Amino acid sequence: MGYRTIKQEASDEFIEKKSTFIGHIKRVQNEEEAKSFINKIKGNHREARHNVYAYVIGENLGVQRYSDDGEPQGTGGIPVLEVIKKAEITDVCIVVTRYFGGILLGAGGLTRAYTKGASIAIKAAGIVEKVEAARVIIEIEYDLLGKLQYLIEQKSWFLEEINYGERVELKLIGEEKANIELLEEINALSKGKAGCEIEDYTLYFKDEGKYLVDIER
Repeated sequence: MGYRTIKQEASDEFIEKKSTFIGHIKRVQNEEEAKSFINKIKGNHREARHNVYAYVIGENLGVQRYSDDGEPQGTGGIPVLEVIKKAEITDVCIVVTRYFGGILLGAGGLTRAYTKGASIAIKAAGIVEKVEAARVIIEIEYDLLGKLQYLIEQKSWFLEEINYGERVELKLIGEEKANIELLEEINALSKGKAGCEIEDYTLYFKDEGKYLVDIER
């Protein structure tokens, strides 16, 4: 099991017919965090005409909310929500701020503008996976370290930490299929003499081959 979300809080902006649109995005874990972010953006942009928003929360996209914040119905909140859904991400809140420039955009123009505001926010934030993985703790004799390090590099396994004591302790993190392969390779390499322990599986952020407990929020 796993899902996609954003890497970090971010914003970006553009101008459309003298109106400035600013897309803000943040990773959120519940509705309270989403509402807090929305209120923060509204507070920071009190002079703006509109702060349209949408958020999706839950691995199964169970919570979906949006608001046009005074724009014609269906021209703001729903387009932002659709961008989130098409990006296949969750646990995110997007607020698109509009400073009105005096020129009406019409329903189609507004829909395109709010779609773009949400899209550039997601691009600025970046997307990561949140996947089920576990830490594997391996203890080996020193004479096997070089061979194991070479194997780790060849297989692109994520090595979290090495500790040097009476034996060498390596901590790796991987998903179930990779961990099964890892244990088989370690057993063959050490002829069954390596110590191996797999901790409980939990959700990690997977970013460029690294498994992280948390990333910037």
